[in-house]
This record gives sequence, structure tokens and C-alpha cells, in this order.
Amino acid sequence: MKITVLTLFPEMFSALSSSILGRAQKEGKVCFEILNLRDYTEDKHLKCDDYPFGGGAGMVMMAQPIGSAIKAIDPEHKARRIYLSPKGETFRQQKVFELAECAHLILLCGHYEGVDQRAIDLYIDEEISIGDYVLTGGELPAMVLMDCVSRYAEGVLSPESLVQESFSENLLEYPQYTRPVEYEGLRVPDVLRSGNHAQIDRWRREQSVQLTRSNRPDLLGKEEL
Repeated sequence: MKITVLTLFPEMFSALSSSILGRAQKEGKVCFEILNLRDYTEDKHLKCDDYPFGGGAGMVMMAQPIGSAIKAIDPEHKARRIYLSPKGETFRQQKVFELAECAHLILLCGHYEGVDQRAIDLYIDEEISIGDYVLTGGELPAMVLMDCVSRYAEGVLSPESLVQESFSENLLEYPQYTRPVEYEGLRVPDVLRSGNHAQIDRWRREQSVQLTRSNRPDLLGKEEL
């Protein structure tokens, strides 16, 4: 899997060199390509933004650097091109599964007051939002998407780690415990130490349903309990 990022602030993506994603890159399981849009601008001062037509606060990212970058890295439009935007479809687990099937993703990180609409109309396949709030730019949403999708690249995580987790069946994940058995007066539930795997599975299922009913009841309509 390859994920290409178009951004004005490539230094923000240094976090991807750490932990599981860092190891996955070193082992060749995923490839992250971080490109600076300033390398594609035709402006001699490396300018990538300008004032909005019609007036208003802030600046707007220009279409030319974006278009030039995408044409250079994906001339035959084989990649899935995504603009991280608060106007986009809300990012959910089903979309993660969908994007994980793509061999190449291109992520455009907006900034300032947004992106010239012509760049979106001409070069973007879809817009994705990570939630109903506004950030200073698309870099953090891009990293969220990269983390979510990369987990499903072959060899990044063990298959067992992906089976029973939050949202896998439209349910939140059950509580987890490790040593010691008792901590500040709270004990690990006895069933988890019983060795009875049928009872453990039943307990975990019940906990998942209870947590989902309490914290995310909107998910229960999709699940046959």
C-alpha cells in the first residue's frame, strides 16, 4: 500500500516514523510519500495561496500547485484522490475497509481558508472529514486516515488483532485487563481468569453490548443482538 500526501507542512508528518507505522515502513509493508506542494508551484517565490475572489478573511490555496502535483504523481488517475475537508463525508470504519483495498491513495491537506474549488472539481475523487469540527489544516486528519487504513495493510498487525476491536461488528470493544490481578482495590473479573473460553466470549460480548448501549446507542440499530 502506498499513501502520498500533498501538504504545505511536510515536517508535521515526522510522527509517522514512530511505533507500529514506523516499523511497517521499514519492513516495506506500507509506503508513505510526503510531498511539499511548494515544489510544484510556478510562482518564483514558491507561493501556493492567494486572496479569495469576492473578499473575505484569510487566504485560499491555489489550484495550480495542486493540479501540477497530482498530474505529476498520478498521470493516469490510478490512485484514489482524497481531500481532507470539514465539508466531506464523515470518516467511519466502513470507509476504512473500503480504502484499505486501494493500492495507492493521494491525500490533499487543505490549509488557511481552504482550496480553490477548481482543484477539487478537476483532481479530487472524494472529500473526507474526521468529525464535525474545524482544524487549522488537513495534516492531522490525513495522519488519522493513514493510521486507520495502514493497520489493514498485510503484515502490519496480526490478523487476530483486527478481528475483535471496536466497530468490527458495530459494537464497542469490551474492557481489557492485564497484571496485576488487583490494583488499588479493583480486581480483574474472575471470568477472565477462569480458563472457560465460552464463558469469556459470552462475558466479552455482553460487555460490548452494554458499553455500546451506554456510550454509542446509535450503533445498536445496525446490530442484531
